[in-house]
Amino acid sequence: MEELPLRSGAKPKTSPGAPHQQLDQNPPEAVYARLKERAFDFPHVDRRPSIISVPGAEALWLHDDQVCGCKEAFMRGNEFAHVHPPYDGSMHAMLPLEAVRDLLKKGWGEMHPLVRTGALPQTSVMVFGPRDEEELEIILHILSVSYDLARGKLDSGLP
Repeated sequence: MEELPLRSGAKPKTSPGAPHQQLDQNPPEAVYARLKERAFDFPHVDRRPSIISVPGAEALWLHDDQVCGCKEAFMRGNEFAHVHPPYDGSMHAMLPLEAVRDLLKKGWGEMHPLVRTGALPQTSVMVFGPRDEEELEIILHILSVSYDLARGKLDSGLP
């Protein structure tokens, strides 16, 4: 993944367990609308209700004939990422370990709390919701890395 810039400001507050949600610094309505409009533009991806998240979360679901990635590239089924409802505005995504480290270091997200329990692999992260159009572009880039992992274009970095 191309190196991320530092995210400005303090980290948003998030819930400590499941459901894992972003509690403040949520995207403005117009930015959230653009996120939802553009997040599902990847080829061979269906927009479906998430099978693992809260009601209203929408999943990026890779077509069966495109699934080439490792099991650590998916949450459940072919769902490799999902966007939370507008009151939250964040998303969960699966990323290669190198991208996870960069995301955490630069302040764009955090590990899913279920990673600590072993219920989810280390590739599972929350990506904070975009606060403006510039951040939206960065979030969409992060999402493209998740998409490439799911398609087998990137290695997870896990043994």
